Amino acid sequence: MAAVEKGLRADARRNRDLIVAAAQELFLEQGVDVPLEEVARRAGVGVGTLYRRFPDREALLRAVGEESLRRLVDLAETSWQEEPDAWHALCRFLRGSVAMRLGVLPAKLQPHLHQRLRTGPDLHEMRQLVIATVLRMVEQAQADGALRADIGPGDVALLMTLNVYTPPGTHNEQAMERVVEIMLDGLRADAGSPLPGSSLDEDDLRGYIAVRLPPAE
Repeated sequence: MAAVEKGLRADARRNRDLIVAAAQELFLEQGVDVPLEEVARRAGVGVGTLYRRFPDREALLRAVGEESLRRLVDLAETSWQEEPDAWHALCRFLRGSVAMRLGVLPAKLQPHLHQRLRTGPDLHEMRQLVIATVLRMVEQAQADGALRADIGPGDVALLMTLNVYTPPGTHNEQAMERVVEIMLDGLRADAGSPLPGSSLDEDDLRGYIAVRLPPAE
């Protein structure tokens, strides 16, 4: 009996993961108003299975937002722990952030999250982990003389959301990779061109990572 229950839990978890992954893909492709029946078809599950896991669109939106943030936490921690120095960790983190299309998904999710959801303690903790890791990367990379001194952590938050338009029929992935490498080259300490304005600081970073919510009524 225990083995059967464990198998059922594994199936339920797998179905949930399939639904969230399908929803993220479709939200990116078509927006958050895509029919939930289409999400179920993309996930390869029945509509009833979807509604058992997510009773309404809001629940699914929150799950996609949470999963995106969880992946960002994993990326930040893995980059910091596995790379030989802060500069390479920062480069890996930015490449991964762009590959996750952070510049597209929040723009589609955030208006809904802002209006309907309240940030739970688990989301707050995950955001703090990302913020703390980005701060360490920036400070250490500058102390090592690898990252230019006029870059602030808020600038990194801007670069995390980089998105490039490419006409239909072109190689989007290759174009993004080229733009990211151009961007990273410009972050090096020996980059020659001065930047306009002033660097964006820790408060700006926190503003980009946090979900801004309306005041409680």
